[in-house]
Amino acid sequence: MSKTFKIEVDCANCANLVEETAKKVEGVKDLSISFMTQKMKVTFEDGTDEDAVMAKVLKAAKKIESDFEIIL
Repeated sequence: MSKTFKIEVDCANCANLVEETAKKVEGVKDLSISFMTQKMKVTFEDGTDEDAVMAKVLKAAKKIESDFEIIL
């Protein structure tokens, strides 16, 4: 299942670093960030708890960019 989230990220380089890091989170099958549209598309692995995965994605992203936000 895929979902698109509105995000806040300050620069294109930060968006790329967050994308690479967040792709490695357990439960994420694929993830892409568009800095221009400030959106993140996440494809979850089957049978995962999406809320728990997104909490891990946010935690990983904040290590890269402390101002990173996911708007639910």
